[in-house]
Amino acid sequence: MPRTVQCSKYGKELPGLDAPPFPGPKGQAIYESVSKEAWEAWTAHQTMLINERHLNMMDPESRRYLAEQRDRFLAGDDVDAAEGYIPPKQED
Repeated sequence: MPRTVQCSKYGKELPGLDAPPFPGPKGQAIYESVSKEAWEAWTAHQTMLINERHLNMMDPESRRYLAEQRDRFLAGDDVDAAEGYIPPKQED
């Protein structure tokens, strides 16, 4: 049976990550409160932000921006999107 967490993004009990996504206290906090589904959604959104906003991950300001966006995304808050991006329609 997979480990479950009370997901901070989706507000319900969901399967958790298999391991912290990165070392340190922030990685541990994400491991304890973010579902695998939410983390996968974040990594897709992160890729879009890096590509569409031409972020340079060697630049400390770009890394700070992305960390801020990650924290907001995983908390369920509004985050930036790419210019002109229209999300796919959800099937009901």
